[in-house]
Amino acid sequence: MPDLLKKSKKQSQTTNKNLLFSAGIISGATLCSRLLGFLRDMIIAQMFGAKMVADAFFVAFRLPNLLRKLMGEGALSSSFIPVFTEYLHKKTKKEAWELASNVISLVIILLIAIVIFSIILAPLIVMIFAPGFHKSPEKFYLTTLLARILFPYIFFIGLSALFMGILNSLNHFLIPALNPALLNIAMISGAWFIAPKLKTPIIGLAIGVLIGGVAQLFFQLPILIKKGMNFKFSLNLHHEGLRRIGALMLPSTIGLAVAEINSMVDTLLATFLPEGSVSYLYYSNRLIQFPLGLFGIAIGTAILPTMSAQAARKEIPALKETFSFGLRLVMFITLPATVGLIICRQPIISILFQRGAFTASATQATAIALLFYAVGLFAYAGVKIVVPVFYSLQDTKTPVRIAIYSMLTNIVLNIILMQPLKHAGLALATALASMLNFTLLLYYLRKKMGRLGGRKILISCLKIIAASIVMGIGAWILINQYNFMMISRLYSGIILLAVILISAIVYVLISFLLKSSEMSFLLYSLRKKT
Repeated sequence: MPDLLKKSKKQSQTTNKNLLFSAGIISGATLCSRLLGFLRDMIIAQMFGAKMVADAFFVAFRLPNLLRKLMGEGALSSSFIPVFTEYLHKKTKKEAWELASNVISLVIILLIAIVIFSIILAPLIVMIFAPGFHKSPEKFYLTTLLARILFPYIFFIGLSALFMGILNSLNHFLIPALNPALLNIAMISGAWFIAPKLKTPIIGLAIGVLIGGVAQLFFQLPILIKKGMNFKFSLNLHHEGLRRIGALMLPSTIGLAVAEINSMVDTLLATFLPEGSVSYLYYSNRLIQFPLGLFGIAIGTAILPTMSAQAARKEIPALKETFSFGLRLVMFITLPATVGLIICRQPIISILFQRGAFTASATQATAIALLFYAVGLFAYAGVKIVVPVFYSLQDTKTPVRIAIYSMLTNIVLNIILMQPLKHAGLALATALASMLNFTLLLYYLRKKMGRLGGRKILISCLKIIAASIVMGIGAWILINQYNFMMISRLYSGIILLAVILISAIVYVLISFLLKSSEMSFLLYSLRKKT
């Protein structure tokens, strides 16, 4: 028995190290993409500010993103990966690639149909999702035009997202994680080189999005071919694997639709608020997406194939341990990030965006939204870890049910909070609804699987909170020594980087003194690596 426990512990450590390595690859590539994303947003802010054309573009861009998440990287990937992984482990590679060919063929047909209907119905779609724009014919027309230009992006990014799911199932994470960087490069090029040459410059940004979609699709093809993909157009609707993916995808699509409806409701209500409200929410949400994408989504992406394989082999104790490790690791990073974003929000926004058409008042308004969004960062990241457990067990219905509760909560809170707090109320409602979503997911997961190591998770979180508070006090003292509105951008940037570095060192030292298990594991892994 001791030998068995020792073997199990060793396997768990190996799994955690593999997970950490995969998440590290995704985080590194995501960091590259996010930095390019910030450069993109800085250029957009400088050229278009937080005015009418920017609001029109952000609404138009959100529409294909909604369909992309439903048909592409969200519902389809989360339904495809567990079934495809099971085929890889329990059947032949030939059968697995036959399944992939069927899925790709069906997705091509569906995406083409969606693009055609979306272009035709663009005015109606804009009317539904941005009714406040109808009172301004110029804004409504521009949003509709941009939406029609952007809708073909759905086809390219939908297929690209499916290819990402295939590569992740094969435990190849680097190329899919680098993929979003291509979109940012294309959008920067569109804004910088194409936009100034057009009568309506914002159209150049939309053209950049289309170029980015094409690049993302074809960037992955060489590695897929190298991995053995042998695509043949075949549409067998009676294929057992395809039907299982379809059965999983329906509730998953509904669940993601609910999550996106939350976001769309925020945008819809923001169109009734003063001009710039849509842009304030967009820029503040982009800053939240930085740590979320770098760590929460990265770990969630890396963890799904591992847990799917464990579920396929019926290794439930190992699956629980993988989940516990993933959740503790993401909290170890996102809780101090929350504190840092709240304390440094104004200098961050000022340094990144305040130039050209993006004014000091836009910085203030965006900082307020970021404050309330940041409160829910741990919940946004936690959901990215808990939901893959349900997906790995091929249970997509429970997350849907919980997502619906959260959506209804978000809508009620939006209506209550938007009057006194304006756009900041919409951000706070999103954070509170996400907290409810995370809490309910944990509750139902424990009911489904039994004990999840809650005591270990709680102890880790208490240590993380203590270290984050000490770090936050130090960062607050340092940041308040300077008036960032009165000094140059270069000097502000140097000071901010110094504050972030010192805060990170303080957090690491306090975590080490508190004997944080996550800190110990990271140091152990680093020593083993070197």
